[in-house]
Amino acid sequence: MTSQLRVRYAPSPTGHLHIGGARTALFDYLAARRSGGAFIVRFEDTDQTRHLESGIGNQLDGLKWLGLDWDESVDIGGPYGPYRQMERLDLYQPYIDQLVREGNAYPCFCSEEDLEQERAEQESRGELAAGYSGKCRSLTAEQVAAFQAEGRKPSIRFRVPAQKIVAFEDKVRGHVEFESDGIGDFIIARPDGIPTYNFAVIIDDYMMKISLVIRGEEHLSNTPRQIMMYEALGLSVPEFAHLALILNTDRKKMSKRDESIIQFIAQYKDLGYLPEAVVNFIALLGWSPKGEEEFFTKEELIAQFDLDRVSKSPAVFDMDKLNWMNNHYLKKAPLSQVVELSLPHLQKAGYIAAEPDQETLDWVAALVGLNQDRMRFAAEIVELSAIFFKEELVLDEEATAALAEEHVPVVLKSFLAQVEQAEQFTPEAMPALLKQVQKETGYKGKPLFMSIRAGLTGQVHGPDLNMSLYLLGKEKVVSRLQKLL
Repeated sequence: MTSQLRVRYAPSPTGHLHIGGARTALFDYLAARRSGGAFIVRFEDTDQTRHLESGIGNQLDGLKWLGLDWDESVDIGGPYGPYRQMERLDLYQPYIDQLVREGNAYPCFCSEEDLEQERAEQESRGELAAGYSGKCRSLTAEQVAAFQAEGRKPSIRFRVPAQKIVAFEDKVRGHVEFESDGIGDFIIARPDGIPTYNFAVIIDDYMMKISLVIRGEEHLSNTPRQIMMYEALGLSVPEFAHLALILNTDRKKMSKRDESIIQFIAQYKDLGYLPEAVVNFIALLGWSPKGEEEFFTKEELIAQFDLDRVSKSPAVFDMDKLNWMNNHYLKKAPLSQVVELSLPHLQKAGYIAAEPDQETLDWVAALVGLNQDRMRFAAEIVELSAIFFKEELVLDEEATAALAEEHVPVVLKSFLAQVEQAEQFTPEAMPALLKQVQKETGYKGKPLFMSIRAGLTGQVHGPDLNMSLYLLGKEKVVSRLQKLL
């Protein structure tokens, strides 16, 4: 094994980059970058029934958006390619042949129907987890030849040693042991010659000199199978680190049907989250920094990351915390960047034309600037700014109560007169207009400002009033006040 740390993220190309996969890739990336090692992205595509040709591009796009760069993969190549399993099929066969030749694997001619019948018989006897019976374990050369003469193509099964304790030191979970008797002989190559996941992955990891395998705990039960095959082939075994599950806020396993959580990285991009906020949040799903700080740049994460600080306990995915964190990043982002993220959502809502002129773009910049501190993600600009686009004003409960106060008509009539007479209707001109209303009516503070805000926005609370009035525009302000009065 090479002395350089080499880690890999190896998804099946079955769709977009999921939160769980993104965390694995991020931890791989941080471990590699901190140690000066190599981060490899390869694709386990032997399950052709679930394979999507767009899946590879979707995965790489998700990683790129998160800002994770890699050292070897399908797009840039590398010294240990190819980097997708279906292009490596000829590399697996010699190792399968070695296992069969040395008696550590054998051909199994049981059909799916045979195995189904065997399972049914085991269940009827109450042997619910009995596994494969070993029916083909001791076939003679004559029996094998007879099956082959019938045209039957075998699977290849690994011969699991009896009464063996498979133990390893997991870099997250500590000492882990499995008993081989509970595993049963498993298939390593299908009748069509394509290897199964458990076999292909160890050959890929060995040939690519992977020294540390970081993956989710759902793979923990695969590890003893893989270690036994490494040992049978006389290959060095990499280190393992199995990450605990990610749970939803109900502390249940995160499901792809769980609507309380946005599941895929592409969705965060589409909704206008900032990648640095998503990376920061995902890093804290199971890993804890040394101090109390919660906000980290990618460089700070690299400097601090250590598997010793990854928890064995499940992490809880809290959308509220992610939104709070993204709001923190949005508030600090340049206005131009937030405008760029927000504009497509305003256009999709039909509020802004597909090709706006410069005056409109300047107005949008002012609109986004008004709401930047309140936005949890860019798509929220549509909801936050709806009051500036809707023709009919909708009053909420508080605004309705505020407008019922007896002083309101006096204030609104005075303000309407000031607006109609105003030559300048800019944010800078508003304080003078409001000062004149105060002078004329004698009302100031809350009775003055709340009346105008409620009458023009339908709400008693909101962002800067001067900018809100400017964004509504003189025509809309006059129209709404006339309707109210």
